[in-house]
Amino acid sequence: MGISDKFDAAKDKVVGKVKETVGKATDDNAKVVEGKLDQAKGAAKDKLADTKAHLKEDATELHTDDTEGGASVNHNE
Repeated sequence: MGISDKFDAAKDKVVGKVKETVGKATDDNAKVVEGKLDQAKGAAKDKLADTKAHLKEDATELHTDDTEGGASVNHNE
């Protein structure tokens, strides 16, 4: 997770845009569709990387109290 996920997502978006552009220029509808699918895959990977990052941040902000009952304690309050 992290920066490599973001680069992988960006790569998929760029490769997809190139395929789409080449497909449009050569009137190759299959290449256009393939490019759009790659772009969608990149966007999904980007959202997943963001979600993972937010979950990790949230997990570090919360701490479970070790006393009896194990109540959650939010250290940001």
